[in-house]
Parts: sequence; C-alpha cells; structure tokens
Amino acid sequence: VTKPSAGMRSAMADAEVGDDVYGDDPSINRLEKIVAERLGKESGIFMTSGTQSNLSAILTHCARGEEVIVGNQYHVFIDEAAGASVLGGVALAPIDIDTDKSLNSEKISAAVKPDDPHCPISKLLSMENTVSGKAIPLKKMQQAKETARKFSLSTHLDGARFFNATTELNCSAADLSDCADTVSVCLSKGLGSPAGSVLALPKELSNKARRWRKMLGGA
Repeated sequence: VTKPSAGMRSAMADAEVGDDVYGDDPSINRLEKIVAERLGKESGIFMTSGTQSNLSAILTHCARGEEVIVGNQYHVFIDEAAGASVLGGVALAPIDIDTDKSLNSEKISAAVKPDDPHCPISKLLSMENTVSGKAIPLKKMQQAKETARKFSLSTHLDGARFFNATTELNCSAADLSDCADTVSVCLSKGLGSPAGSVLALPKELSNKARRWRKMLGGA
C-alpha cells in the first residue's frame, strides 16, 4: 500500500479534468492510452478499483452459467466477495496453486468441464502476478495461457502489482501482458495513486467492458 507523493498531489491539483463517463476527461484518456500502449493492448479503461476492474473483465468474458478457473489463493477467489457469482451468475472454480504460486497445466486441464449439461461451461482462466509478494516466472504464465488456449478458454491477468512483477522478473510490460487477453493494473499499489485501476484489453471487448463498468458503479 502506497501514498501519493507531494509531487503527485501537485500534479493532481493542476490536472486538466472532465467527465470520464462522457469520455472527455483528457487526463484519464491519456492515462488509458499510455497504459494500453505500454502493455501492448489496443484499449485501456480506467476503473475505480481493482475489484471493479477484475469483475468487469470476468463479466466481459463470461455469460451466466459459465465459469472461471482461478487459483484458490488468488484475489479474485478469496477477496472479491464472489462478485462474479453473486452479480453475474458466473461460477468460480478454484484449483490448487503450486508452491511458486503459479497455476500448472495439469490442474488447469483437469478443471475444465466436459461438454455436459450437468456442468457449467468453462470459459475463462484467471491468473495473478504477483501473488503474496511472489513474482511468477513468465515461462509459467505462458504455459498456463497455452493450456487455456487448448481448451478455447479466454485468459485474464489480475496484475494488481503488475509493475512490481515486471521489475522482479526484469521483463517488459508487454512481455507480461502477453500472457493474457485482458490485464488489470492497479494504480494504488506500487505506483502510489490514491485510487483506481486500468483494464487493458482488445478493442473488440472495450465497449462491452465499459457497459459492465457502468452497471458496476460507473466511472
């Protein structure tokens, strides 16, 4: 948890602002563009919190009766009040994580449900980096993504401390972002902002995610 510096407070006081709901806040527009470009994604959406960002992403990927496969110690499962299930009708399917906090291919594969009306439809793999202060190696992240693709699953990365992970792994933001279709980056962790996250994602998902943001409290 970090706090804004004096310089950041000054920049906030002097910032050019507008109404983000109408898309005319130049500072937020610039922020979304910078984050998207740095992560190698087509679009960025400012969110009020990491929880709103993760939930908007999940609901963008999944419909009612579908499920998210997620690590049993990941924030989406243990710290977000089961919002995907409560508000979206999306099942959460937790799996055990390895000692290095990663998701392994065998456990992901075993968690994918058969095409059977008794089961929810496996739709999304939700990853996280860092986890409990540990940065998961890029190779493990890519292996998880490749396994998800074998089963036609979309992928989401809860990157609350995304830039802590890139620093520890000595990799670019684009390299880590490439491990998932959508990536949530929290601005109030190592970056020092008082609030907010950015969801980076493909252009074709942007309008749907913005609609979910509106339903989940807006901009």
